[in-house]
Amino acid sequence: MEKHGQAAVLAVSGDIDMVTAPEFEKHLLTALRERPGILVVDLGGVDFLGSAGLTALVAAHQEAGTHTKLRVVAESSATARPLQLTGLDQEIPVFATRDEALSAD
Repeated sequence: MEKHGQAAVLAVSGDIDMVTAPEFEKHLLTALRERPGILVVDLGGVDFLGSAGLTALVAAHQEAGTHTKLRVVAESSATARPLQLTGLDQEIPVFATRDEALSAD
């Protein structure tokens, strides 16, 4: 995890599926325990985002509550499409780049 002022960035790579999602969720919740003002989850290196990964993002969104703004970077169709199809992009702001996610109001 990288710090950027009041923001933290969690960069993820590989596949997020039933096997890897528990570890992904653990990292998300650990990052949120530090209560950053913003947590950017950068999925730029992710090749596959399955339903278990989406569930982990929902859990993180619920854990973030009002103390942390959760943002997701999804630049490829492998990550952006599942977020759009499930409507999760309506609950968690999705950005094309890390810079956009960090600079958004």
